[in-house]
Amino acid sequence: MDSLWSEKNRLPEFEPLQGEVKTDVLIIGGGMAGILCAWFLQQEGVDYRLAEAGRICGGTTCNTTAKITAQHGLIYQKLTAEWGVELASLYLHANLQAVEQYRQLCKKLDCDFLDQDNYIYSRSAQGKLEREIRALEKLGYRAGFADALGLPFSVVGAVRFPQQAQFDPLRFVAGIAGGLRIYENTRIVSVKGKLAMAQNGGKIQAQKMIFATHFPIVNTHGLYFMKMYQQRSYVIALQDAQAVKGMFLDEDAEGYSFRNADGLLLLGGGGHRTGKDGGGWQKLRDFAGLCYPKAKERYAWAAQDCITLDGIPYIGRYGGREQDWYVATGFNKWGMTSAMVAARLLTDAVMERNNPFAPVFSPNRRMLKKPLAQNAVEAAMDLMPFFARRCPHMGCALRWNAAEHSWDCPCHGSRFGADGELLEDPAIEGL
Repeated sequence: MDSLWSEKNRLPEFEPLQGEVKTDVLIIGGGMAGILCAWFLQQEGVDYRLAEAGRICGGTTCNTTAKITAQHGLIYQKLTAEWGVELASLYLHANLQAVEQYRQLCKKLDCDFLDQDNYIYSRSAQGKLEREIRALEKLGYRAGFADALGLPFSVVGAVRFPQQAQFDPLRFVAGIAGGLRIYENTRIVSVKGKLAMAQNGGKIQAQKMIFATHFPIVNTHGLYFMKMYQQRSYVIALQDAQAVKGMFLDEDAEGYSFRNADGLLLLGGGGHRTGKDGGGWQKLRDFAGLCYPKAKERYAWAAQDCITLDGIPYIGRYGGREQDWYVATGFNKWGMTSAMVAARLLTDAVMERNNPFAPVFSPNRRMLKKPLAQNAVEAAMDLMPFFARRCPHMGCALRWNAAEHSWDCPCHGSRFGADGELLEDPAIEGL
């Protein structure tokens, strides 16, 4: 199903790669992170090319709820406890800076950019909210506490981040992508050293490479298949539903998100690990029928997000022996803000400039042993069942997703249509 953004917008089109080209930097992946990397490198005068498997922003970017915020759930009490005040502060300020960078860029673009307060609410756990506010105070950030939110149920309160934002992501991309050096319908299927091979036989030689492919496609470096998993999230857009003032997300993973766009209420929730069971659109429709009985559903769509084991994206050197490979992945459902963080970090990396935020997001940082072991066991269990359909990525048994009519991989999140067509990476070929 198409999202609200997909139906409203027409993006510029680009020709596929033909033959062999050489460039200084190759960006693989044309979602928001890849597009922003290309835009910043172009401002720096760097010779680059971007290769996108399909149409630009045709994956997770076009299915986002398009919130731009440094408030990523109740993450700061967790970061402060596990990594310390210094790292948590760097994470906060990297994301606050990203919000401001969008604000400055959008002054020149017609993309429905709107300043909004962001809220993480709870229906029962007031103590969690209070601990988050105390953690933020240690970081020098004064978040507010709110309890009158105008949601269709009672809450014990919410942590408020003022002056965050929302926008139309595809109108934004349409405004900056026109003059970029992009190849569409150019799926990169093999990368060795400084040479990338496309499915159509084209070749790109590059001194440096940025992998912005949502989930990294090369397994032999970085071990990202052990350090991440993927989740599905669902949205319905309702007409004639009571508007909300701000952007709202439940601290409980089973809860709901709310925001307005184009006179519609965007209701999110029903998420689950890819390849597993979850509430999906039906959960949202049941909730809407109860709380907004007169509303009409205008759009319904789903997104897929890479989830890291410690809640921090992997942005920096890819890993292994390839010193000139870089990666941006694991945005943990906060793709718009994280894409901007990634573009700034990777532009500085390519330009060999120091960035004070780089150590926070290093893909080679220490991994927490317990989550790493749990994720490995989960993937191993999904390798064991015998089914005729198995994922070409690493051989996991696929599960049928009846709601979306797709074959989904519970190990690493690849998805395939009923006819075997590849829908989601990290697989690079269909069934």
